[in-house]
Amino acid sequence: MTDQASTTSTEAQNIATVEKFLFALRGPDLDTAAALIDDDIVYQNVGFPTVRGRGRTIKVFTALDRPGFGFDVAIHRTAADGAVVLNERTDALIIGPVRLQFWVCGVFEVHDGRITLWRDYFDMFDMTKALVRGIAGAVIPALRPRL
Repeated sequence: MTDQASTTSTEAQNIATVEKFLFALRGPDLDTAAALIDDDIVYQNVGFPTVRGRGRTIKVFTALDRPGFGFDVAIHRTAADGAVVLNERTDALIIGPVRLQFWVCGVFEVHDGRITLWRDYFDMFDMTKALVRGIAGAVIPALRPRL
């Protein structure tokens, strides 16, 4: 068994930056979210094309910044090691009456208070199940997933 040092103040600040960013996307407060990411951020949803740059990354979420659309998040666990922040969370994409809710593991790198890397891992089968549950919930509201 190895000894684990407690979280340093830098690691705590990096965790706070990541959480503030995700909660800003949920808001949606895209101005705050944009201020927390680096100009040259690399945003990867593993298995999909990589998005590079602040403008392109925020543009992904601009599509959800309208009535009936949105993003939600529940963070379950977070750990940090220097500049790297890991979190396990449930994300929800809301598209009209359809709510896609799925498990995600995120890897972030934070340098000088800004996120330079955001890489999310998730299971495509879980995404498929989320789509089925989301459609069922659109038809039968009692089945709609909730965080």
